Amino acid sequence: MKPFGVRLRHAMAEYGPLCVGIDPHPALLRAWGFSEDAEGLKRFADICVAAFGGQVALVKPQAAFFETYGSAGFAVLESTIAALRSLDTLVLADVKRGDIGSTMAAYAEAWLGDGPLAGDAITASPYLGFGSLTPALDLAEANHRGVFVLAATSNPEAAVVQATVTGDGRTIAQTMVDATAARNAGAEFGSVGVVVGSTLDRAPDLTGLNGPILMPGVGAQGGGAASIRSLVPPAVLSAVLPSVSREVLAAGPAVTALRQRVRELAEAFAFLQD
Repeated sequence: MKPFGVRLRHAMAEYGPLCVGIDPHPALLRAWGFSEDAEGLKRFADICVAAFGGQVALVKPQAAFFETYGSAGFAVLESTIAALRSLDTLVLADVKRGDIGSTMAAYAEAWLGDGPLAGDAITASPYLGFGSLTPALDLAEANHRGVFVLAATSNPEAAVVQATVTGDGRTIAQTMVDATAARNAGAEFGSVGVVVGSTLDRAPDLTGLNGPILMPGVGAQGGGAASIRSLVPPAVLSAVLPSVSREVLAAGPAVTALRQRVRELAEAFAFLQD
């Protein structure tokens, strides 16, 4: 198997740069006419698989909305991941795990090992120290999978930590980007990415990353093509994956309508690959 970064790069070239989220929160289940239980969750997820499988570069199930329903929800998440991967669609499990030592190693094994929850990549929080992610980063590398490290998120509370300037003059967010870049050194295209909010006023320097840049906040939260252009240097725009969920899912539940919305957004962000 080729490294995740290489496989992602190929998928972006074939399908465009979008990462589409599967976020079955209660309001969407109701809007789609489904019950707020595991049965409604499965109907929702199955439609998303039919709409996005083999159609986009990366699909990102938000684990929290599946966890809500306990073991039945996890079973739906397992089947959703398996169905997408059977269609050769890359899956990013949005789990935002972050811990230390044996606990982080257990999280890594659950999501990046050989178990039923394993996809192609996970999101992870480095704010117990970047080194705390080592078990996940090492297992991902060994298994040709990826990790997206939270670096500069757009929630207002984040700046208190992420924008703090360290003794060497860098923000903490920049140290996370730089540590990620070090993990990607020497790769054709790295398998360790960063998460940078598309609604920020200013982003860390991403020029040396050599890896994917996941940018949530597109659409309903106010981010878009203009904000991405303002935050990301032209030299690395081709590494950007705009992350969309509500902006697409609001078009459901018809598969044709969901695919049409994906096509419209893909056209809006085609400049990223120019």
